[in-house]
Amino acid sequence: MKFWAIALLQTLLGCLVIQIALTLIFVFYLRSNRVNSLSDNQLPKTAVILCLRGADPFLPNCLKALLEQDYPQYDLKIVVDSQDDPAWKVARDTVKDATNVQISPLKIASTVCSLKCSSLIQAISELDSSYKVVALVDADTVVHPTWLRELVTPLLHPKVGATTGNRWYLSKGMYWGTLVRYLWNISAVIQMYLYGIPWGGTLAIKTQVIHQSGILEKWARALSEDTMLKDILAEYDLKVKFVPSLLILNREECTLPKLMNWMKRQLLISKLYHSQWWLVIIEAVFSTFLPNLILVLIMVNFLLAKWDIFAILLTCYSIYIFALLLIAIVVETSIREVISSRWLIPKITFATLMKTLIGIPLTHWFYGFALVSSIRTSKISWRNIVYRIKSPFNIHLTKYQPYQSDSQKVDNQVSL
Repeated sequence: MKFWAIALLQTLLGCLVIQIALTLIFVFYLRSNRVNSLSDNQLPKTAVILCLRGADPFLPNCLKALLEQDYPQYDLKIVVDSQDDPAWKVARDTVKDATNVQISPLKIASTVCSLKCSSLIQAISELDSSYKVVALVDADTVVHPTWLRELVTPLLHPKVGATTGNRWYLSKGMYWGTLVRYLWNISAVIQMYLYGIPWGGTLAIKTQVIHQSGILEKWARALSEDTMLKDILAEYDLKVKFVPSLLILNREECTLPKLMNWMKRQLLISKLYHSQWWLVIIEAVFSTFLPNLILVLIMVNFLLAKWDIFAILLTCYSIYIFALLLIAIVVETSIREVISSRWLIPKITFATLMKTLIGIPLTHWFYGFALVSSIRTSKISWRNIVYRIKSPFNIHLTKYQPYQSDSQKVDNQVSL
């Protein structure tokens, strides 16, 4: 038993070294990558597309921010699931005085792709040839005034086919789900950067690339629009560029039950469209399942009164958890340097650190369960619509109905 305990701990500490190295690579990129803004006459005409189903808590803020972009030529194209959707009135009332906004209902809800993909296809298909860039944004994304300029600028490089940012959550909130989502997202942001996976909440693609690569045809049978883009662009020797200044602060709260559904969907999408999904599995085994196994062994050896093995396991496990806390602090500090000038972020307090320390093992258990569930699932519910999944491009929307608000939803709680 002692031999195997030491072997497990050595593996765990080796995994920790790799995690530290990858974190440092990410932090170095954050601090070294700066986008030089172009002059107005160099920026191409851009269509910003926002697909809505349900009125997210911060939707008015999102719309107002999109109308205040420091960008010479852009139009906001909003596709709402239906005119009966609560988002329709919010959008219409918020943008009523804007001259560069078009609001349209979704005309055809395809049964072989997600509603979001249907909306994107509709909006892009209606664009004329004057639009050289298409920018996608989500309803929970409240952007800063130079967001679009920073998103489009790197696209002028001939080898860049798409640009993206990522979401960054607050760790403080009323619910444990908010903290677990924050901790899980730290790892997710680093992985998405390393794997070149874009985030659909802040994403720009050259219009020419969309048509040449047949992206719309793939979206027409897909559940998600963003994860597959890296592989599609690679076929044309193009890359996805992550822009650190486009890390967007998200203040929405989340309960653990809602987080489980959201996380399972994120992982399912990765399984379907991420060509390096096996790396996600390997990372999860070493960073999640292995610590959980060691924690179980700690409890077993305590009950068996094997104090020498118990002491070794507990000491190394504690070192691992404290190291993960330090990693979280380093990443949080580095990202604050990027985004703190745009948003007021609560200070990190001792109470927050202690809660985070407890949240790390909780995140391991939660993530492990969500990952196993996502591997086995063939059906998900997304915005009150059920999709059955047989393969990445064999999706079936079981029954369409207009969105109805949950009367029990908590204020500022994320709409999933």
